[in-house]
Amino acid sequence: MKKNILVVDDSALMRRAICDIINTSNEYEAKDTCRDGLEAYEKIKNSRYDAVLLDINMPRMNGLELLQKLQKENIRATVIVVSSLTKEDAKITIQAMEYGAIDFMTKPENIIEAKGMKFRADLTAILDSVLNHAKPKTAAVPGAIKTAVSAAAGAQAAVAATRTQAAAKAKTVTKKAPTGSNKLVALACSTGGPKSLQSVIPYLEKNMDAPMVLVQHMPVGFTRSMAERLNELSRVKVKEAEENDILQKGCVYVAPGGFHLEVVAAPGGMHKIHLSDAPAIGGLRPCANVMYKSLKKSAYDQIVCVVLTGMGADGTEGIRELNRVKPIYVIAQDEPTCVVYGMPKAIAETGLVDEVVPLTNVSKSIINQVGVK
Repeated sequence: MKKNILVVDDSALMRRAICDIINTSNEYEAKDTCRDGLEAYEKIKNSRYDAVLLDINMPRMNGLELLQKLQKENIRATVIVVSSLTKEDAKITIQAMEYGAIDFMTKPENIIEAKGMKFRADLTAILDSVLNHAKPKTAAVPGAIKTAVSAAAGAQAAVAATRTQAAAKAKTVTKKAPTGSNKLVALACSTGGPKSLQSVIPYLEKNMDAPMVLVQHMPVGFTRSMAERLNELSRVKVKEAEENDILQKGCVYVAPGGFHLEVVAAPGGMHKIHLSDAPAIGGLRPCANVMYKSLKKSAYDQIVCVVLTGMGADGTEGIRELNRVKPIYVIAQDEPTCVVYGMPKAIAETGLVDEVVPLTNVSKSIINQVGVK
């Protein structure tokens, strides 16, 4: 059976273009369309959809207002925001993640782009990512059915957790424990990351005794808005990384969209940021593997590698290579709290993971490893 998609956009041409792409798939069907948030609210409240593609700027009730209303009334839906690339829209998109959107994609600037191969590929990829790998989020269901679904999900999560914990225990330690205090945190995440990071970064101690470098798969423009919002919420300083930034303890450096982030040596035993516009790797730029591999030549006594929710396996290859030459400590998010259990699963299966923790415990695990000044 095809998965049902609700398309919400005030442009009839955009609705048609999106529906045409969806309906050519063997897996998805654009079941309904809406012109604004008010229409969408009634549809979502009374029907079940596997996903909602939601525009931001609409009359009567915009996308952000709809998400707030759904959140307030505890109506659950798997929402993918379709956002323009303007600075203001990027900021609103980050807010949309706070209000429950699971992911976002950039909106074509015109109908020609909407009918192009790139938008078709991007739309199909994000539906595949969210619907084929994420746990479903639906509106309320009858009590007996809900209990059965919860029980099944709980049993599946328990099995997955057992396997992951076994992989973590299987880690073979080949290096001596680090004796110095010069540490770095390197974090990677993708699908579900913008929202998940708000359960991690704001809970880090202000005087965290290490810098953090962070790769979140996002397009140009959105990483700055995400960094600014995290900075508003956090005790540590958060900024979009710039070329030659000297890494300072208690600061989080977010890889900018469109650039790979590398850590390189700087005078006086320090380290700095190098941004590279080398080709995307596996469609990713920034790519977490590039970040982790760059740390092989660093002078840090230990690298704390953190892998959160995301599709695919970005970061695993880089952490594996880093482990051969540097002392590392690996923290992976557990399956039940992931939006997409891809990246954490991939690193867990290597046997390199030291801790598997729920999202709300990640910040504590990081501080336990690096300490405070």
